[in-house]
Amino acid sequence: MSEVSLRNGSTKVLLLALGITLGFALIEIIGGILSDSLALLSDAGHMFTDVLALGLSLGASIVTTRTPTKRHTFGFHRIEILVALVNGITLAVLSIIIILEALERIGQPRSVDSSLMLIISVIGLGANLLGIYILRDKTKENLNVKGAYLHMLGDLLSSIGVILAALLIFFFNLTIADSIISIIIGLVIIFGAYRLVDQSIAILLEAAPEHIDMEEVERVLMEIEEVERVHDLHAWTLTSGVYAMSLHLVVKDRPISTCNNIILKANELLRERYQVTHSTIQI
Repeated sequence: MSEVSLRNGSTKVLLLALGITLGFALIEIIGGILSDSLALLSDAGHMFTDVLALGLSLGASIVTTRTPTKRHTFGFHRIEILVALVNGITLAVLSIIIILEALERIGQPRSVDSSLMLIISVIGLGANLLGIYILRDKTKENLNVKGAYLHMLGDLLSSIGVILAALLIFFFNLTIADSIISIIIGLVIIFGAYRLVDQSIAILLEAAPEHIDMEEVERVLMEIEEVERVHDLHAWTLTSGVYAMSLHLVVKDRPISTCNNIILKANELLRERYQVTHSTIQI
């Protein structure tokens, strides 16, 4: 199957999963307001992290087809990172607000419509299961889809927590369960938001990708025949899964015109071992 066909297939499943997740996140917000359930509102926030993950994955799938311009020579990949940074900060702030409200409710419990809460949370669980089923087959061929798939697995556990809280309230009138589940979900979202913000800032500051050990890269390059030293070695991330590197190779005394084979070997090594698709090598 061609790369274009794979990309088009991944885009379709991501778009479908995004529509389902966004729709049920909105339903959970309405249900949370009507039932006065913080747990439902927290789970809706968690589902919006899935919407973000799916949206970014979808954007990454689409943006790779955009042709770079003379001004934007690498294309528009960094838009994904800027959006991720803004959304990560927003999610963290909203989670803190939900946790503070939950702590206040522990001291002053409020009645919750557990029947409506249970119905909405079961629907939310169904939405997660459907999204996971849609994405499942594409996780083996697309890393962006795999990331979104893992997000939805996490939200599946969150939905189960809300269902548990609704059952505790319905059968035992334990309204405190709503606040406790809200705090747990809020903490999970904050952890995810922190990782999102941390990774976004690292990319914007052009830090070396996490999977690349720069000292190891230098050692591996020096194993190429004729290479004596490596200097001015830089690696950075353009966007999720797109890596670039630039470096100078010092080789044994020989005409520059005969060094093309060394450059080809270095490029192949960087691509196969470190997934670096953009490399600039100077002899």
